[in-house]
Amino acid sequence: MMKTLTEYQCFLADEAATVAAGRRLGASVGAGSVVYLDGVLGAGKTTLCRGVLEAFGHSSAVKSPTYTLVEPYSLEGVNVFHFDLYRLGDPEELEYMGIRDYFQVSNICLIEWPGKGQGFLPQADLIAKVLPKGTGRALSIVAHSARGEAAVEQLTLA
Repeated sequence: MMKTLTEYQCFLADEAATVAAGRRLGASVGAGSVVYLDGVLGAGKTTLCRGVLEAFGHSSAVKSPTYTLVEPYSLEGVNVFHFDLYRLGDPEELEYMGIRDYFQVSNICLIEWPGKGQGFLPQADLIAKVLPKGTGRALSIVAHSARGEAAVEQLTLA
């Protein structure tokens, strides 16, 4: 029986390393993927998202959609939706904004602060946790589906 890979971990020394890890993550996920981004405020979740977007050809600034809740990116053959639910008052607000419409097989959804949307979000394929560690950050990416396991396998090969 073949062992499946369910977790990827690394240390990120600085912002450049965080963006590079995001690019590797972006190269490992495909259309239909749902990635939860967890960690404390200011840990580097949006910086990681910038790297994911760069993997699909985005070269402009990436801002956290804290007030708009979602920022859409139409990129090389895929739509990426970057959510930041930090300021979400009630998870039911997601239903009013048509949250389910974003989770299509042709899209990739990156969701910061997923706990704020509990009960209204689909299961994550991957949960990426970014936490301060010494002078840098610790990144842990855990698979929660077969799609996630394939992504973790790609990450370990990169």
